[in-house]
Amino acid sequence: MQTGFFWDESTFWHGGGNYASMFPVGGFVQPMVNGGLPESPESKRRMKNLMDLTGLSGDLAMQSAPLASMEDLRRVHPAAFLDEFKRLSDTGGGEIGARCPFGPGGFEIAAQSAGLAKSALEAVLRGDLKNAYSLSRPPGHHCTADTPMGFCLLANIPVAIESALASGLAKRIAVLDWDVHHGNGTEAIFYDRSDVLTISIHQENNFPVGTGDFEDRGTGAGEGFNLNIPLGGGAGHASYLKVMEQIALPQIRAFQPDAIIVACGFDAALIDPLGRMMATADTFRQMTRQITALADEICDGRLMMAHEGGYSEVYVPFCGHGVLEEMSGSKITAPDPMAELYVKRQPGLAHQRFISSEITQMRDALGL
Repeated sequence: MQTGFFWDESTFWHGGGNYASMFPVGGFVQPMVNGGLPESPESKRRMKNLMDLTGLSGDLAMQSAPLASMEDLRRVHPAAFLDEFKRLSDTGGGEIGARCPFGPGGFEIAAQSAGLAKSALEAVLRGDLKNAYSLSRPPGHHCTADTPMGFCLLANIPVAIESALASGLAKRIAVLDWDVHHGNGTEAIFYDRSDVLTISIHQENNFPVGTGDFEDRGTGAGEGFNLNIPLGGGAGHASYLKVMEQIALPQIRAFQPDAIIVACGFDAALIDPLGRMMATADTFRQMTRQITALADEICDGRLMMAHEGGYSEVYVPFCGHGVLEEMSGSKITAPDPMAELYVKRQPGLAHQRFISSEITQMRDALGL
């Protein structure tokens, strides 16, 4: 079986809003030539272009998918929110939530993004594909049930999960979020649930500020089924692999899910404008190797990745290519042009020891 790659040209056409990086233009914030939010189509488009150029696309089952239906969306989002989003979309666009602008037809593009994730997960659960990657845009992991934020208009991964659970394709699903920002939306939606394990590895106090604490473990029936792993800035390659090996993977293994979903953001990379974590393309490659091996071990390889953040238009394509090489087993590579330099820029031994001690404390607190 092949690795599926779910994408649609329409998602590259999402846009709207007059921003200069993270700031609305106006007052003393000057418009930028070629400005806008960091979440632009280019990192995703260039990733797909690189795959086409190297030939990796030919080793994958490339496909689009239907839009998520209103029934799909209402399993997660209140009807009042969806109706207002659709109304604004039909009348020229607007902005809902913090830094969530969209143009005409923005609702349909967001539903397309959610539909890609939904179809990718369903194909994996049905056994049609070995595993799958959804190039979803706009992203979704910050969107709560009724509050879009941080570029995220709909909760793509929860929409996919709720559809799979409703159809009986799965009973238990684990979500691992390695985006540099806390996956607060996914956490909030499943915070009182025991059928979905949510784990977020993120830069401490990056975004959203005031969320993502280690002590936040879920509530009610969901107590113990949410795990945050906040890391200090500059953690680096070795720290990410240690967190995976000592905390994230054992937690997922103990949960024994029917499938694993990765909220696959690349903004922990060394040169990302919105993160400071010093990861490299090889970091994402090796984490993919780890999670793929675990999926093979505990759930017959059922793994789906949904694209989240990552704002370096030049570097994201190499991170994504490495992830898909590992998922598919393809021999086609796109060598990281910055690999030698980024190894030299990894944190020094003293900083690595400090981060390692924090990881050990979290591991011990969990009794692992």
